[in-house]
Amino acid sequence: MNPIQKITRQSLLQLVPRTRKARIVSAGAVFMSMCAFGAIGVAPIAPDASDLPVKSIEQNLELPNLADQIAALQQNEQQFIHEERVRPGDSLGSLFTRLGIDDADAQKFVRTDKTARRLLSLKNGKRIQAETDENGLLLSMRATTTDGKGGEARQISVERQGDKFVSLEAPAKLERRVEMRSRVIASSLYSATDSNVDGGSMPDSVVSQMIEMFSTNIDFRSDIKRGDRFNVVYETFWLDGELVKTGRILAGEFVNRGVAYQSVWFEDPVTKQGGYYSLDGKALKKAFLKSPLQFSRISSGFSMRVHPLSGKWKAHKGVDYAASTGTPIRAAADGTVDFAGNSGGYGNQVVLKHWSKYSTAYAHMSRIAPGMRKGAKVSQGDVIGYVGSTGWSTGPHLHYEFRVAGQAQNPDKFKSLAQQPLTPAELTRFRMAAAEMNHRFSLLAPSGNAMAAR
Repeated sequence: MNPIQKITRQSLLQLVPRTRKARIVSAGAVFMSMCAFGAIGVAPIAPDASDLPVKSIEQNLELPNLADQIAALQQNEQQFIHEERVRPGDSLGSLFTRLGIDDADAQKFVRTDKTARRLLSLKNGKRIQAETDENGLLLSMRATTTDGKGGEARQISVERQGDKFVSLEAPAKLERRVEMRSRVIASSLYSATDSNVDGGSMPDSVVSQMIEMFSTNIDFRSDIKRGDRFNVVYETFWLDGELVKTGRILAGEFVNRGVAYQSVWFEDPVTKQGGYYSLDGKALKKAFLKSPLQFSRISSGFSMRVHPLSGKWKAHKGVDYAASTGTPIRAAADGTVDFAGNSGGYGNQVVLKHWSKYSTAYAHMSRIAPGMRKGAKVSQGDVIGYVGSTGWSTGPHLHYEFRVAGQAQNPDKFKSLAQQPLTPAELTRFRMAAAEMNHRFSLLAPSGNAMAAR
């Protein structure tokens, strides 16, 4: 029979069962009756259905050839996707077996390739996916690990290309989520963060960030009392529905003894500078670190002294921090590299230019950190070099100078200096971000419980 059939209105009616035809006629009659009664006010007599013109529509329809479609499907290679989690005591062989992989060449590649071999060190519970053909030959395999530098999530994959395999490593594409938690302290801060009252305990990294955020206003060793509460908004990163890492606190509110302290993270989309601010836009971070070294002692302060090399009495225009060679030196504040290199008696030196007329200098470095070149941007706390004894120096130490308009000043006088204030344009953008976080605070706060904010 020719697959192209001529189908007319008459042939269609013949294909419909008799009872179905009756229902169609009845429905048509009902429809015409409704139209007739609904149009009484417009037309005195409705036209009889038998007087309506009848049109016959004829169309050629091509019926699908099912046999050809089935044959085409049978010719295509079947592919299967398997997913498993690493179990205690797993070997590569046992993992391949559960993934449905029967491929000696793939096993050999994973054991010998430097990148693919990282799949062998996946922790228990980690998810791994594999794609195989109908004979169990490996087509591709992937897994995500956070064991790299800085805990960055990396995706490790193995792919078949012809008769060989290749391995790839790339940053994992994570899904960012914003989570909110609210807690009331019944006994201690950590017992409150470990509770599961609103969907789960809070990560330790979030607790540490919160303590650092509010430590200038709250002594968490002695000021916390029963009934204090806090709200926190923070980011988490997920892959395939699995938590990979916890990010930064976006906003926090701590109500201590009836007073609410609030902090909002703001990163200006134009300048790319970020920091924590109160809801009215005042910076909470101090402009300069108390010390550019994490662990050290002051061996010579900003004062008059006998120079250790010349033996002459003269002013010492900086602060010397004694520390072992190689100790990391941190940028005291956000800024731009103004100089990086050898500077005579200062030895290896880095000079940073900060906002307004402030600058800082770091001398006698054993070596300067990579990337420190004129014009490079640095953030407070970034490592800019390492302690040494280059230039006019009698031992390993850091010579640190705080300068205002190019003149050395005693850094102790500027310890309470606030971070660079937001410009009017930045303040406008900040208020939009702060309004959203303040709304989140209102959602988390107990109804009718207003607190004085600071």
